[in-house]
Amino acid sequence: MAASKKSGVKKSAAKKAPIKKSAAKKSAAKKSAAKKSPAKKTTARTITGTKAVARKKTSDPGIDRGTGLARPSGGLTMGALKPNRGSRPKRTRVGRGHGSGMVKTGGEGGKGQTVRSGGGKGPAFEGGQTPWARRLPHRRGYSQKARDIGHFRTRLAVVNLHDLSDWDAAVEISPQTLKVAGKLSHGLDGVKILGGSRAGKALPQGLRFRDVLFSSSAKEALKAAGAQIDGE
Repeated sequence: MAASKKSGVKKSAAKKAPIKKSAAKKSAAKKSAAKKSPAKKTTARTITGTKAVARKKTSDPGIDRGTGLARPSGGLTMGALKPNRGSRPKRTRVGRGHGSGMVKTGGEGGKGQTVRSGGGKGPAFEGGQTPWARRLPHRRGYSQKARDIGHFRTRLAVVNLHDLSDWDAAVEISPQTLKVAGKLSHGLDGVKILGGSRAGKALPQGLRFRDVLFSSSAKEALKAAGAQIDGE
């Protein structure tokens, strides 16, 4: 029995021996890792040092080359871009109340008389009642110019005397020359010279007029200045 016990103790001791070897290997590995760890730290330090050097700004104060592409620090950026004023008008909102004027047809127009070429009402239309030209008896010598504006009333463009203070006397004054000189925007049915004057704006001597009407005050002032009126 004693022999068997001794042999059992020897066997267990023999089994425990490899365990001690593995522990010794682990401790040796830990020591080697501890020795190598400072080298890793130094490499990390060197890497961070290179990054810090890369992030330093260049001699140009407006460009930072460490963060990617060169970009101006104080100039125009993409976020500050916007379209020119009036280049993108606000869209028309249709059907948003009668005050907008874009209800019912919504800018499309009508579908009947108003959309036909030549359609609409003439200048003598009086809402459906008997027109004035048909209500009056036909009499000789009756002036119709005072009634139907659409047919008979004449509209005249107006030029005052002070507008002619810088006119060249060598150029004849007519509806065509007045329009070329920018004194008229449109001739309408004729041109009439009125006697409006301003201080410091005198008429030049020897002006010549053709195909122009005059007020009485304008005609007197022009004759006093020696103007030549066609037909007189």
